Amino acid sequence: MDNIREMNIDDVDSVVNVHLLSFQGFFLSFLGSQFLSELYAGILEDSTGISFVYSEEARILGFAAGTSKPAGFYSGLLHRRWWRFGLASLVPILKNPLIIPRLLRAFRKPQDVSDGPDIGTLMSIAVSPNSQGRGIGQSLVKAFLEEAAQRGLKYVDLTTDKNNNDAVNQFYQRLGFRCSRTFVTSEGRDMNEYLIATQLANGGDSMYVP
Repeated sequence: MDNIREMNIDDVDSVVNVHLLSFQGFFLSFLGSQFLSELYAGILEDSTGISFVYSEEARILGFAAGTSKPAGFYSGLLHRRWWRFGLASLVPILKNPLIIPRLLRAFRKPQDVSDGPDIGTLMSIAVSPNSQGRGIGQSLVKAFLEEAAQRGLKYVDLTTDKNNNDAVNQFYQRLGFRCSRTFVTSEGRDMNEYLIATQLANGGDSMYVP
């Protein structure tokens, strides 16, 4: 799609708005717009970051963001922007101090980070609710996979909720993602981890999950 381009710093506010509309009730949304702004700005400034937006008439309707090296991404992000994240987390922590352990675990990502040299991670993808059903999400995934392939990655993974999330799971399955494992987070959420070969972005018709 001609409407898809690489994300830039001027897009961050709009990307955050789409995130908040798409992930109401989720932990990152609870942390607020300032925290999310730091997250997406951090992806942009990192050399391993991969990010695209879908725009129409200067309006951002969807985005996809992730990294080509997930194993070191979160620790590096926290190291570079720790004081910014600290300030952004202050209000949510004051509202609910019990979130502190979960916040720390979110940066460590001990359960769902790939450590293979040829696996990237699609961290977040969203399409504005009133623009869904038009193929925007599929096009964003394709753009992400194509960029991952150009960076020499063989696979891309992602995680999403296993339960009460049929539409999202079916979306990834239709695109060729295969569930490589399931796991339970420290908060008790059942998660599916999906994996896809980046060759599918270039017309490949086979899938291999190691």
